[in-house]
Amino acid sequence: MISPFEYIIVLISIILGMGITQILSGLAGIILRWNNIKIYWPHSILMLLLFTIHIQDWWATYELHTIKLWYLPMFLFIILYPVNLYILARILFPLRWTGQPIDLKKFYFENFRKIYLFMIFLPVHSILSNHFIGGYALGSQLLQFVLTLMLIVMVVLNRREEWIHKTLTVLFLVIFITTLIVDWNAFLITSK
Repeated sequence: MISPFEYIIVLISIILGMGITQILSGLAGIILRWNNIKIYWPHSILMLLLFTIHIQDWWATYELHTIKLWYLPMFLFIILYPVNLYILARILFPLRWTGQPIDLKKFYFENFRKIYLFMIFLPVHSILSNHFIGGYALGSQLLQFVLTLMLIVMVVLNRREEWIHKTLTVLFLVIFITTLIVDWNAFLITSK
């Protein structure tokens, strides 16, 4: 008989796997149409970040193995994160790969508000999950609050200056790498 966690992780893994498939399929689509694609590096960085966030979420989900009693509302709340990641992975790429040249810079600026709108959900969900499931104090989650505020400002103000988007993309990358370095022990899985 499988444990409740083993049962729960199956659906989470399927959804995360679907998101990873979307990203890898999008990347393969870019490679197949290399001569008809104009690459935009902030878009490429977002692809990389979204891919690693999918992996990080799958990795971090293992921490839930200590939960003995699972309730449907808690599970629905937890699964919202991978569902949102999947949606982000899907909207990060054009719906149809036509024979026409594709300018990913143009695509990015036509869709950045949708992308950032769904990205807002990630730190908000993390704050709530860390507080109610992980037991972290709200005050210890300043980084998540700052990320949420930055994303909200970008969506609301609809700023299209390229330097702002490039700066924000580099900032996202630096924050992610710094988090991996500073909090490296949070990404360890040990057997008891």
